[in-house]
Amino acid sequence: MPEDTTTQCWLFPGLSSRHVIATFDEERSSSDGGAILLKAADERLGLTRTLAGCLSDERDRDRITHELRELFQQRVFGIACGYPDGNDSGRLGEDPIHKMLLGRDPVEGEALASQPTISRFENSASRRDLFRLGDDLARCVVKRHRKRLRGRARRITIDLDQTADLAHGDQQLALFNGYYDNTCYLPLLGFVSFNDEPDQYLFTALLRPGNSSDKRGAVGVLRRMIAYLREAFAKATILVRLDAGFAGPEIFDCLEEEGVEYVVAMPKNAVLERRAKRSLGTASRLSRESGQSERVYTETQYAARTWPHRRRVLIKAEVTRHPGREPKKNPRFVVTNLDQTPRWIYEKVYCKRGDVENRIKELHLGLEIDRTSCCRFFANQLRVLMTAAAYVLMQELRLQAARTSLARAQVWTLRDSLLKIAAHVVVSVRRVVLHLPASFPFLDPWGRIAARLGAQLV
Repeated sequence: MPEDTTTQCWLFPGLSSRHVIATFDEERSSSDGGAILLKAADERLGLTRTLAGCLSDERDRDRITHELRELFQQRVFGIACGYPDGNDSGRLGEDPIHKMLLGRDPVEGEALASQPTISRFENSASRRDLFRLGDDLARCVVKRHRKRLRGRARRITIDLDQTADLAHGDQQLALFNGYYDNTCYLPLLGFVSFNDEPDQYLFTALLRPGNSSDKRGAVGVLRRMIAYLREAFAKATILVRLDAGFAGPEIFDCLEEEGVEYVVAMPKNAVLERRAKRSLGTASRLSRESGQSERVYTETQYAARTWPHRRRVLIKAEVTRHPGREPKKNPRFVVTNLDQTPRWIYEKVYCKRGDVENRIKELHLGLEIDRTSCCRFFANQLRVLMTAAAYVLMQELRLQAARTSLARAQVWTLRDSLLKIAAHVVVSVRRVVLHLPASFPFLDPWGRIAARLGAQLV
């Protein structure tokens, strides 16, 4: 504790039979004692070591105090623990657990990097660095699941989606978007899932200007990821699911050239609505008879002017009813090369892409991926990728929590249950001991995860 710091102490009279005093004078304690699980998960994946190696260091070697790997790890571990802003670095400088996560002595070790150092680090990334970093993030995710599944998977599903990252300053390339009626970025997020597993694993987070089309950058992301997956899972069938914003000739051409299965929503147009008219009439009649919402599935062969040939388009002719409202016609269209029935494809395949919204919610509310307040666009892209790396670590913890009460927990629950543990740190010549609360309510899942990450019960 700095010499000029005055210990803060509060007296709470009347809360107990004795006066209660709260004093912040414990120098060797941390509120993130459980974060050693993050370090264990990172060591197993080799994630931050690999990603930090993508960054070029132009600094004078004689004046370097903090290596790029340490700066990268400091931010990734900090984000995972609930400190999304570079300004938080100054508050964590002497935290013994966060020093230990970087491989330093938790008590005598050098303090973590300050906010100005972190800011210079974030602004030093080049376009080439960021491309390599994003590429290696996808490779690390594929490598992890190849090892977990031993190279065997029946079906692998790729989901792409965009999200709005509203801007509240003068950030570079944060531009006005009419749909969101605000100045923003539009990150492109990619997720991969295996067989019938419920989770979708993040593999890319590409920051884009606010006026970007949904399709911008999607072809490159898809081609690279499909190549990595085919190399790792040679016998797997690959399926790509996209919403209507991605429907375009370049996307369809890419998917067919790559020889993958796809289900891609199609925006409404006069031709498709005309072809859905008869089915909508049937759905309206069924709805009048039942008094409930009804839907009818059918299909057609359709080719837009920019398409080289006709493609199979599924039609969901739906009439929805809500109390106190007039029935509403709601036709939906999906382009696919699958052979199953329209109903099965729509309900069992396409609709499952809605789970991606839960992953995006975790990134926003759990890790604040929209904390892109740097002036430079590339600095904000680095922040997004570091947040993505933190999410990969949190997903690894959730994966290791299988068959525990936290197996399907959201990111914020995982953090509160596993990482946010008061710890007193005691250092001796031979070891570092973390004294954690004996009354810790999540000891069982924490212990199971620790064991699965290589810890031994002694």
